[in-house]
Amino acid sequence: MELNLSLQEITIRLIMALAMGGVIGTEREYKNRPAGLRTHMLVCLGATIIALTQVEIAAASLQQAREFPELVSVLRSDQTRLIAQIVSGVGFLGAGTIIVSNRSIKGLTTAASIWTVAGLGIAIGMGYYLIAICSFVGIILSLTVIDRVVRVHTMKKMEIRYVHRSETKEFIMNYFEENKINVEALDFDVEFFEDYRIYTNVYTVDLPGKMSYSQVMEDLSRYKNITKIRIVDI
Repeated sequence: MELNLSLQEITIRLIMALAMGGVIGTEREYKNRPAGLRTHMLVCLGATIIALTQVEIAAASLQQAREFPELVSVLRSDQTRLIAQIVSGVGFLGAGTIIVSNRSIKGLTTAASIWTVAGLGIAIGMGYYLIAICSFVGIILSLTVIDRVVRVHTMKKMEIRYVHRSETKEFIMNYFEENKINVEALDFDVEFFEDYRIYTNVYTVDLPGKMSYSQVMEDLSRYKNITKIRIVDI
């Protein structure tokens, strides 16, 4: 790593930060996530600027130590000091993208991508190009390829509202048995009205590998007594 940075070197690092942050941000914006293109570009660029500043501080300290050897004992240049502030500070920005509602958490991947992009900017700013390029490839693979190659079977809760308890409950259980859907738990609720009742069952279900929750919802929604179906993340 060179301490005396030329204008060309600074420009290259800043352009790399904008380009790599922009590509990652484009992927997040394409998926309609809270932090998109501009946010990721600015985070990566900001981390690069701070890292560049730290490099220049270290270079200035080294230069002063050469010119004034008697001051070596009092001169300090900790290249991790500003970087540590980036790591902790970006955490607050990432936390702002996390949304918690109805026992569902959204935005964790975007928060992680923001934090990772800051690390990418640090690597670029410090001049560790091999780390930056390999990290960039890893981030892109994590966001675009991994979820297509590696399928993690998720257990979810399915909330079903219906009328006519006996026949509808029998229909639901028969559907689960025919499609080999395993019911891990069941929560039951009923609302009383003057001349009718509405029942709500919350099933914790584990689907077979070939089935999707959207398919199950579509199949069940065809039954006339079912009034509402929704998926609740555990």
